[in-house]
Amino acid sequence: MNAAVNSNGRSLPDAEVRREGEELVLALKGEWSLKTEREINQSRIFGTLEKEQATHAVRVDISGLKTWDTSLLIFLLKVEDWCRSHNIDFRQDSLPRAISGLIALSQAVPEKQTGRSEKKRRFFFYWLGAAILAALDGIQVTLDFTGQCTQSMARLLRGKAAFDWRLFWLTMQECSAQALPIVGLISGLTGLILAFVGAIQLRQFGAGIYVANLVAVAMAREMGAIMTGVIMAGRTGAAFAAQIGSMKVSEEIDALKTLAISPVDFLVTPRMLALFFMMPLLTLYSVLIGIAGGAVVGVTVLSLSLTQYWNQTLLSMGLPDIATGVAKSAVFGVIIALTGCQRGIGCGNDAAAVGNAATSAVVLAITWIVASDAIIDVIQQLGNF
Repeated sequence: MNAAVNSNGRSLPDAEVRREGEELVLALKGEWSLKTEREINQSRIFGTLEKEQATHAVRVDISGLKTWDTSLLIFLLKVEDWCRSHNIDFRQDSLPRAISGLIALSQAVPEKQTGRSEKKRRFFFYWLGAAILAALDGIQVTLDFTGQCTQSMARLLRGKAAFDWRLFWLTMQECSAQALPIVGLISGLTGLILAFVGAIQLRQFGAGIYVANLVAVAMAREMGAIMTGVIMAGRTGAAFAAQIGSMKVSEEIDALKTLAISPVDFLVTPRMLALFFMMPLLTLYSVLIGIAGGAVVGVTVLSLSLTQYWNQTLLSMGLPDIATGVAKSAVFGVIIALTGCQRGIGCGNDAAAVGNAATSAVVLAITWIVASDAIIDVIQQLGNF
């Protein structure tokens, strides 16, 4: 019997199920193509197969088939899955070699299981436990990397470390003169903001002169070191993670290990020492620019003279304040170098992992800068009691 024809003159695809002994024969006819796919009543076909289920095998008859494309292959794969779920043999030997070969090729590589459809509902304590375990793993990795850096410093002092002096001087250059513009801009604006906030409040009591005290002490003890640390974390810490991460992707770190050269000695220690030495100098520069920014507000808003502002600054700020900020900046420099290098060495082996390493290095460095600043302040206050 000829297949029906649609309005476009194409033979409609159809399938007829008949029984031949212990087998079910699926007779295909018409044109099975993507253009006629919507006209295939698959539910009726599988419904007929369900009614005739008591059989041992299903065979396909394509004698009435005119043309076909991938839509036929998709349908036959569905028939094979149906047979497998009902423990029925699907006879592919009845198919032409072209169709059976394409079906075998599609099944050669199994579909990757993403697990999206298998997500299970988790309780709060599951997520809490997973977060705690992840935090403990992160702490363990950080402590292990810190220990390796400490051992590297000990080898450097004994003269047995493969220290890259060229990288050391290059990093010092990048963390000094090249960082001055952005550090100066942010520090000047920070001093302006502190002075404006102080002027609004102190002017009500006729104590506008003490804006100089506020800006000087805040910049020397806290804001100079913190703002410089945040800037360097975003500028230099991310660069460290990206540079070392790119070396990890291109297997340069593996090459260093093959040559019996410690990556920590060659890549991490020079960067850490360079930041350790340069961060205090950048902080002093930041403090001076912040005081200058506060002086602009003192002169323009509070009508103070530069001499008055400078004398009040010298009276309010002492050597302990400066030493505190400088000591904090040295600690922040080590934190930035450690987080950037550790994220770079521990990143994956693809391009996306390098970007993720740089991002996580910045976030982690800023977090530890703020946390360590609070810890240092608490220890200092306890020591004063």
